[in-house]
Amino acid sequence: MHTVRRRFVLAATLTPLVARAQPKAPRAGTDYRDVNPAQPTESGGKVEAIEFFQYSCPHCYSFVPSLESWRKRRAADVDYKRLPVNWDNGTVNHTRLYYTLEQMNLVDRLHEKVFAAFHREKRRLLDPNEIADFIAANGVDRAQWLSNFTSFSVNTRVSRAGQVWRAFKIDGTPAVGIDGKFVTAPSMAGSHDGAIAVMDRLVDRARAERPKK
Repeated sequence: MHTVRRRFVLAATLTPLVARAQPKAPRAGTDYRDVNPAQPTESGGKVEAIEFFQYSCPHCYSFVPSLESWRKRRAADVDYKRLPVNWDNGTVNHTRLYYTLEQMNLVDRLHEKVFAAFHREKRRLLDPNEIADFIAANGVDRAQWLSNFTSFSVNTRVSRAGQVWRAFKIDGTPAVGIDGKFVTAPSMAGSHDGAIAVMDRLVDRARAERPKK
């Protein structure tokens, strides 16, 4: 009698765990949307994930820890990119700032510090000299920074970024594009964890839909 009861209790305890291990499939138009037309990727044979963000966006800043955790655990066949969004020319220097970091291989070192400067120190970082002062205070040669900040290659990347986020029809940040086909966001999936779960499912789907070699 007691053995039967223990088995029943154990089964009742495990059932919710099994249910949680099998989340619902994400819903098109709610948890994510299709990109129409689908966009070409630039990641070779890998599944491409693009983080659309703004340094001045508090929701982007709060999403950073979840995205960083996902980026570090992603599968080897997933290529992770960041793409800054500026809705108008008034904040184009935020986009230019990111691509200068990228060009100088400073993203890992300073990307999160720039976010913190906006949201903890309340710095606008729009004026090129203010940006250069901030970067120099973090151990980077000021003249070298300014040279890269105004370079042709950074200008080209800034222009290209605008073309990409418009092609993906991004109308808010943060958002994540998966393999040129799908876009999800915490605002769609309901939470940071929800968006991460949807990203995982969309990566699986994109991988499965790729032509077999």
